Amino acid sequence: MTDPDQHAPEPAPGPASEPGGIRPYSRRRLVAAVGALAGLWLLVAAPAAVLLFLGSSRDVTLASHDAVLRPTLTGHAVLRTGPVLPDLRVDTGSLVGLDVQLGKTEASSTAELVKRYAYLASAPDGVEEKLRRELVSMARAAALRGAVLGALPVAAVLLLGRRRRAELRAALPTRRGAVAAATGLALVVAFWQPWESDDDQTDDERSWTSLADFLGDDVMLPSSVAAELAGVEVRGDVTTNQTQRLIESAIDTYDTSKEFYSAAAEEAADLDVRTPLEGEQVVLLVSDRHDNIGMDAVARAVGDAGGAVAVMDAGDDTSTGSTWEAFSLDSLQAAFSDLPRFAVSGNHDNGTFVSSYLADRGWTELDGQVIDGPAGSTLLGTADPRASGLGNWRDETGLTFAEVADRLADAACDSDERITTMLVHDANLGDPALERGCVDLVVGGHTHVQEGPTAVTGENGELGYSFTTGTTGGAAYAFALGSKPRREAQMTLLTYRDGVPVGLQGVLLQTDGTWDVEDYVALTGLDADVDAAEEAAQAAAEATGGEPGSVSTSTVPTSRGSSSASPGKVASRSSGR
Repeated sequence: MTDPDQHAPEPAPGPASEPGGIRPYSRRRLVAAVGALAGLWLLVAAPAAVLLFLGSSRDVTLASHDAVLRPTLTGHAVLRTGPVLPDLRVDTGSLVGLDVQLGKTEASSTAELVKRYAYLASAPDGVEEKLRRELVSMARAAALRGAVLGALPVAAVLLLGRRRRAELRAALPTRRGAVAAATGLALVVAFWQPWESDDDQTDDERSWTSLADFLGDDVMLPSSVAAELAGVEVRGDVTTNQTQRLIESAIDTYDTSKEFYSAAAEEAADLDVRTPLEGEQVVLLVSDRHDNIGMDAVARAVGDAGGAVAVMDAGDDTSTGSTWEAFSLDSLQAAFSDLPRFAVSGNHDNGTFVSSYLADRGWTELDGQVIDGPAGSTLLGTADPRASGLGNWRDETGLTFAEVADRLADAACDSDERITTMLVHDANLGDPALERGCVDLVVGGHTHVQEGPTAVTGENGELGYSFTTGTTGGAAYAFALGSKPRREAQMTLLTYRDGVPVGLQGVLLQTDGTWDVEDYVALTGLDADVDAAEEAAQAAAEATGGEPGSVSTSTVPTSRGSSSASPGKVASRSSGR
């Protein structure tokens, strides 16, 4: 018999349950399971992302070409120019490389194309930034797709459940399991198709060599060029004297362009431009670049010398508004990407490509709406209505130049805040707003030469000014890319106090590389407080022997320079160019 006083043995004491009813060993199992799933995800996602990245390609517009970009792990950036010109490559300084296959272009001749390559190489910031941006974008896209692929087996594991996973593990060593596994692997290989590759037969027959060795003793590289291009390797054959002469001409163009614009940018940093007074802010005005990417670094140096906090672009950055001119917009973006940027399209920026391209890269494209502008200004503007595909006012189409000008005037006069700046391509577009007394300052370009500032007293008694800046690209024609400007190139520094324009100063680079720094022009009469502050600063400067309101030119004073602008009637300007 069992002793009634004898009790069954008590179970061995186990670990106490923790809040939530999860014992320590259960939590460890949960952590282990999560870690296993994360490892499975990473095991699939990482190689998938790498393979997708290396197998990806992207169609872009580069150096005026349709081009195809493909990432590599060769550590080199390779430029494949086609059957006529040699291929080029440079070391990227990292494991990641890039293969660029150039396609069709609008260039009319090989000589023109080679010279354009030289210009682009002399100011490479825009091209480099675009390649870097596209490569990062491709890497992000591949990482995202790889992450999704890595999540698929994780989801399968979770959906199958423990019992079904055990059944599959048990079935794997069987004949049926082996057939299923082999079938799955075959599907992956068929989808990947690793046996497919590009035709590299021509590549294998040619070897990379230095540029100097490729050109031989017949082409002498300037010492400065030889040092800069020491890392450039070439693959191809100089089969004719004509090809050799093209390359020699390109090297000369590269050297001339690089030397001119680099020297101009260095000198611009030391120009004796007006220093803004306390409480003032400066905005850089550029216009009519017409593809001259060499001037972008120069314009930025002028802006930095003047203390510019933003940039306004009055349009005609291209010659036709075509997609092949994206190199010009890339260069502009590279020069000013860290500043607030405002722009309108000019009559040569045909269609919507230019405005949409810049807008996608952070530029504020004015469209007839009143907005908060740089330096506390109230800004209004719109694209030039003569550009093909433009001419619309918001939802309307087919409006004439005069009709758009009237609509701008209506928008300015109906604004709750006074418009301190109107940015347009052709300053004539702001005439009605000035005549009605609804804007302080209208700025534009278009004519390629400076005009103004000209004061206008509106019918309501309010004063305003009109100013046309010269071509920043030094453009004599619609296409200004070259080893130096074809005419004087101008940048203008606009000075604001409390959002009101109080003065401006033109800075001009001559075709011989010399600089003209024009006198600072005070825009008197726009704000009594501003005028009083300017007069006080002028009196203080005169007491110490200085003249903050005027800076003498670095060469011969130009006839356009003056210390102030007096009220008067707006002079008529030609609207055609």
